Amino acid sequence: MTDIVFLLLIFFMLTVSSVTPQALLIDLPLSNNADILLPQVNVMITADLTYYVDHQKTTREQLEGLLQQKLNTAQRFVLLQVDRSVPIAHMIYVADIAASLHAKVAVATQPDL
Repeated sequence: MTDIVFLLLIFFMLTVSSVTPQALLIDLPLSNNADILLPQVNVMITADLTYYVDHQKTTREQLEGLLQQKLNTAQRFVLLQVDRSVPIAHMIYVADIAASLHAKVAVATQPDL
């Protein structure tokens, strides 16, 4: 019985790690090298410069406070999902906030086939 539970646990761990949740339509940049990560805090910037933190819409002014609140309850890891049409300054703005909160930052990409 313990073996079955252990095997189920391994199965769910492997299948969950291969799925990256993405509810919003974001055209991610392409990359040849990609790792699959489970983020603790998702920050999305859509093509119309709308900010989302864990699928919760927020403004640029409220972003730092919300990130600080989320990073206090989770591990210090932020995944940026930024539409490729968004100017790089917006991504750097979020990365600077995360770095000031001592969080690791990763950028989501699509595999380049």
